[in-house]
Amino acid sequence: MSNVKSGGAFGFLRKDHIVAKPGFNRWLVPPASIAIHLCIGSVYAWSVFNPALTKQLGVVAPAADDWSLASVVWIFSVAIVFLGLSAAFAGRWLEEVGPRMVGVVAAICWGGGFVIGSVGISTHQLWLVYLGYGVIGGCGLGLGYVSPVSTLIRWFPDRRGMATGLAIMGFGGGAIIATPLKGWLMQIFAKAPEFLGAQDAVMLVTEGGRQFAETAAGKIEVVVASAAQAAALPGGGEAGVYAVGTGNTGAAGTFLALGIGYFLVMIVAAFMYRVPAPGWKPAGWQPKPAAANGLITSANVDINQALKTPQFWQLWIMLCFNVTAGIGVIGVAKTMMSEIFGTTMPLVVTAAFASTYVLMISVFNMLGRFFWASTSDYIGRKPTYMIFFLLGTLLYMSIPYFASTGSANPSMFYLVGFYIATMVIFTMYGGGFATIPAYIADLFGTMHVGGIHGRILTAWSTAGVLGPLAITSLRDMSVGSAIRDLAGRVDPAAFADKFGAPLDQLDSLVAAKTVTIAKLMEIAPSGTIDPTPSLYNTTMYAMAALLVVAFIANMLMRPVKEHHHHDEPKLARVPAE
Repeated sequence: MSNVKSGGAFGFLRKDHIVAKPGFNRWLVPPASIAIHLCIGSVYAWSVFNPALTKQLGVVAPAADDWSLASVVWIFSVAIVFLGLSAAFAGRWLEEVGPRMVGVVAAICWGGGFVIGSVGISTHQLWLVYLGYGVIGGCGLGLGYVSPVSTLIRWFPDRRGMATGLAIMGFGGGAIIATPLKGWLMQIFAKAPEFLGAQDAVMLVTEGGRQFAETAAGKIEVVVASAAQAAALPGGGEAGVYAVGTGNTGAAGTFLALGIGYFLVMIVAAFMYRVPAPGWKPAGWQPKPAAANGLITSANVDINQALKTPQFWQLWIMLCFNVTAGIGVIGVAKTMMSEIFGTTMPLVVTAAFASTYVLMISVFNMLGRFFWASTSDYIGRKPTYMIFFLLGTLLYMSIPYFASTGSANPSMFYLVGFYIATMVIFTMYGGGFATIPAYIADLFGTMHVGGIHGRILTAWSTAGVLGPLAITSLRDMSVGSAIRDLAGRVDPAAFADKFGAPLDQLDSLVAAKTVTIAKLMEIAPSGTIDPTPSLYNTTMYAMAALLVVAFIANMLMRPVKEHHHHDEPKLARVPAE
């Protein structure tokens, strides 16, 4: 029987082998949690890969067979879906085997997912990227995410909010390291495509929406790059014609390097985990029987029983809608900043500025996790979420104002307003994640907090679909409408001269990425207003509406009724040898 509990050959990974000895310093556990979360938190820098993956073949500009932004964004979504699903299934398993076992499996899945994704990029097989980064890597995300939470809550019963803030802070800050690291690695592995010459010096033909160059070796598919696009190439480049499939964005090599590096860091961190001995509590600390708001209980609710309470589903709705409102923006953050303000303030909103914006999202996301979770220890979880949803609604509704007004009257005031509004939103986005485990412990007790937390994270999976679906669908509708409107304004002869095809081939030209809003604006009549800054307005209003629903769910929160309470002393004990 002892052998079964010990797990055989892998028994050293189970929780009965990592019980801390008397005198162990509990502050040695948070660094392991933060290290794992910094690795898996790099998922928040996914948008850094978007430009490279959407021009993997063209390199300098998207080619006809390159993946679309919508298809690439969904990789991020799949990873988040499997994060929630794996966390839901791993919750009870975590309580049984302990955080070290779960952390090791997380390292294998997250690192291995990157390696498989690298193969998918290098062979241009999108399904392999989905399988590697999205499915297998997503499972690594979920396992790595839940592994430290219940452990830290048990180590810090006197500061639940701060403990969960520490545990989850690294996840929000992962992109701080990953954003410049990914950019640096892609520069190392990148290779410029073959330059064929200036556009007017190369014989170009358009067939089926694609552009080809007539060369001595025959027709080869090409892309035509602007000066700005060419300048982004390794070592710079010239505006003109480039051969498709002759360069490398560096994304595949970056995936491989990150997979190996993340695996090593996470394995080391997993072996740093320790769990407290049964009955351990901080010196001099006595639990408070109840809080002023009456939501904190000293009883426990079983994982399965928790699903039968309205409180579980209220928390689920709150997390789902708070995440939906933020996750779609995070997935296309760099693109959104560039599209909204890059066209009206090109000297300020450069590519470097947009990359820094992604980095600052990670900074405020991370700071918000620790700040709001710690603040909730003093003002309570319910008031904290009331602030999230009320202030968040107002801020989301302000973004269309800053974007539209800033487009009509370019000014630093509107750019700064947009920047501040989004940064505050992301502090509350991160704070929502960090505070939810402490809210769970308050309502359901600490015995099953890991398992209940894992199941509530299915809300994150749902949000991982809803957020990007909303932002890409509404954006695509806006883009299609804007292109049709602009095409109706331009001179047909100028259109044919610009794109090498008549106006009646607009749909195929758009599908091949030959016609874009930016290129149509180059031949639009003087005084035409660029529609790009308003592409996200409808999405922002929809996100604000979701936060109103979440506000109501939190406002109606009440203590869990006593008939749901259930004690299982055997689950509170750590198995002995």
